[in-house]
Amino acid sequence: MEKLTKNSPVSKLPGIGASRAAAFARMGISTLYDLIMHFPRAYENRGALRRLSDGVPGEPSAFLLTVGTEPKNILIRRGMTLTKFRVFDESGVAEVVFFNQSYVRDVFHVGSVFRFYGRLTLSRSGPQLSSPSYEAYIPGEPLPSYVARYPLTEGLSDKVVEKAVTAALRAVLPSLSDHLPEAVRQKHDLPTLSYALMGIHAPQSEDMLSRAMRRMIFDELYCFSVGMALSRQSRTEETAYPCPPCDLTPLLSRLPYELTGAQQRVISEIRTDMAGGDRPPMNRILVGDVGSGKTVCAAATIYTAVQAGLQAALMVPTEILARQHYADLAPLLSPLGVRVELLLGATPEREKKRIREACVTEGEERVDLVIGTHALLSDKLQFSRLGLTVADEQHRFGVRQRAALKQKGRGSHLLVMSATPIPRTLALTVYGDLDVSRIDEMPAGRQRVSTFLVDESYRERLNGFIRRQVEEGGQVYIVCPAVEEAAAPEEENEISLADLLSVREEAPPLKAATTYAKELQERVFPDLRVDFLHGKMKSAEKDAAMTRFVSGETDILVSTTVIEVGVNVPNATLMIVENAERFGLSQLHQLRGRVGRGTRKSYCILVSDARGENARTRLDVMHTTYDGYTIAERDLEQRGPGDFFASAYGSSYRQSGGMDLHLATLCRDTALLQAAATEARTTVGSDPSLTRAEHVALRAEVERLFAIRDAAIS
Repeated sequence: MEKLTKNSPVSKLPGIGASRAAAFARMGISTLYDLIMHFPRAYENRGALRRLSDGVPGEPSAFLLTVGTEPKNILIRRGMTLTKFRVFDESGVAEVVFFNQSYVRDVFHVGSVFRFYGRLTLSRSGPQLSSPSYEAYIPGEPLPSYVARYPLTEGLSDKVVEKAVTAALRAVLPSLSDHLPEAVRQKHDLPTLSYALMGIHAPQSEDMLSRAMRRMIFDELYCFSVGMALSRQSRTEETAYPCPPCDLTPLLSRLPYELTGAQQRVISEIRTDMAGGDRPPMNRILVGDVGSGKTVCAAATIYTAVQAGLQAALMVPTEILARQHYADLAPLLSPLGVRVELLLGATPEREKKRIREACVTEGEERVDLVIGTHALLSDKLQFSRLGLTVADEQHRFGVRQRAALKQKGRGSHLLVMSATPIPRTLALTVYGDLDVSRIDEMPAGRQRVSTFLVDESYRERLNGFIRRQVEEGGQVYIVCPAVEEAAAPEEENEISLADLLSVREEAPPLKAATTYAKELQERVFPDLRVDFLHGKMKSAEKDAAMTRFVSGETDILVSTTVIEVGVNVPNATLMIVENAERFGLSQLHQLRGRVGRGTRKSYCILVSDARGENARTRLDVMHTTYDGYTIAERDLEQRGPGDFFASAYGSSYRQSGGMDLHLATLCRDTALLQAAATEARTTVGSDPSLTRAEHVALRAEVERLFAIRDAAIS
C-alpha cells in the first residue's frame, strides 16, 4: 500500500472518490495536511449522558442505551425506507428511527450498547430518537466527550469529513515535523503540533481542547507576524520612484474647507515616505474613522505622484464605491490636468480596451489615475509608469491582491486605507507589514450622532420615529446580524469555538435581514419603500440595492453589516442596529459612522434585549463615547484582540491570497497576541531568510499560509 504523507492528495484516502475530492477542493482542501488543518466549527457535548426519563423533548442529548429488538426495514413508499428498533436503559424504553438508512439493520444487534446523540421527541408510541448519531460502547474504551462538527459544503457530511480527518491524522501525525521552533514552544508552555491537532479534532477533555486551541491560536498569530516581518523586510531591497514634495495649493484651494491638523500631519508623513532618494517604496496604512477625511489625504497623495510624472491606481472592493470615488475625485483632480478613468468589471469591452491602451501610452493621452475594482488586477491591464497604488477598505483585499496590483509598477508606493481605528498596542501586529498613519481628529462641523440604547418594549415608539424621519425627508438604515431566520434554535449542547474562549450569555433571538424587511414592508410600513441588502447577494444585486438607496428610491434599507463598507449617503439620518449585543464596539462605531454625513441631525439606536452584564456594559460605552480610538481600546479590554483581526482582515476563513485567520479571529488574549508578535520579530531578526535548520519548516508553513511564494511576499 502506498505510504501517505502530508502532501498526499485527499483522493488517496479510503472512501474519497472524484466527487468527494472535488467537494473538498471547493473548501480549499486538496492535501492531507490541508485536511488536518481544517478545524471544527463546533463540538457536540456527548459526555453529559442523560437517562431516557430525564430527556427533554426537542433538546439534543446523549444517551447510553441497549438495543432491545432487532431492527426492521419497512418500505413506506417507493424510495422511502424506515428502519425501526427499540432501545432501553434502567429508566425507560424509546424507539429509534432511521430514514433511508437500511444498512443500519446490520449495525445494531439485540444486547449491544451504543451511545446515541440526538433530539428526543414524543410520538404516539412513546419517546423516539429520529436518525441520531451513534457510537458503539465497549467497556474499558471510553468514548470522547466532545465530537467535532466541521464546516461543510454540498457533497460532504460530518461523518465523511470526520472519517477522512481521522484517517489523515493517523497517516500524517507519526512523521509530522513541528514548524514552531522548539525554544519558542517551550518558553510559552505550548504543546506539540501533533498533540494540538489531536486535541482540536478529537479532544478527550475540555482541558485538552483548551490547550490545543491556545497552541494553534499562537501558531496562527506567530506565522502571521513572521509573514508580516518578512514582507516589511523585503521592502528594503527595492528602490522607490522618487516623488519630491510639490506645491499642493492648486489642489487644496479647490476644497470647500480647511484641512484638519490630523490630515495635514498624515499628508506630511506620506509625502516624506514618497520623497525618494535611497528610500524603499512607501508601504503605509491610513487609519481613521468613517468621515474623518481619508479620501482627501489620498487625493493629495495621488496629486503628488502625478506631479512627479507617475501614474496612480485606486482599488476599491465594490463597483458602487468605485463610482463614488470617481464622482468625488474626477471633479477635484481633472481641472488640475489629472486624467482620471473608471475601470469596472461592468465596463464595456471596447471602453476597457481604450483605457488599457491609454494606461501604456505616453504623452498627453496617458491616463494618470485609474479607479476600479478587482478589474485592476487583470493581466491585460498594464501601466507605463505606475508609481502609486491606493487600496481603500483594505480588509476586503488579501495580501496577495495588494501585491499583485503594486507589482504592476516595480518600485511603486503603496497606500492602503481603513476605517477601523485600532489600538496602538495592536497596530504593529495587525498591520505588521505597513507603517501606520492615524487620523484622530474629525473635520470641523461634523455632527455628533446621538446614540440611544433601547429594548424590545420600545418597538412601537421606534417604528413611529422611523416614520417621522422618512416624512421629514431622511432615510433609514436597519442592520440585522443574520441574513435569514435560523432553521432551528441554537443547540444548547453544541459548544462553538468562541464559546470555549469567552463567557456565554443568554442570547435573544436573532433578527434576520430578509424576513424583517418583508415584515416591515407588508405589515409596518406598506406605504414606504423598504429594500434589503446582504452579503449572500450577487455583486450586481448588492450594487443595485445600494444605488437605489443612494438615489433616494428607497426609504428604509434593511441590511447585514455589508453596509459597514459603504458609500456616502448624506440623506441617511437614522441607523438602527438590531441585536446590538452581537456586534463589537468598533463595528457598532463603524455602523454609526454611516449616518450624520449631511446637514440633518442624525441618530443611532441600538436595540438589545440582552440581560447579561457583559453585553450591557459594552453597549453603554456607545452612548457615552464617540472617539473611535477610545472605543477601540475599550473593545480590546472587553473582547480581546481577535475581533480586530476579524474586522481588519475579514471574518472569512481564508483571505483572497492571504493567510487563514480562522482561529486567530477567536483570540481573547492580548498577551498571547503580543507574545506571538514579539517572538516572530525576534525570529526574523535573528534569521532574516529563515534558512537555519530550525526555521526551514517554519518558512514552508508561512509560505503555505500566505499562499505566496517567497518572491511575492512583498
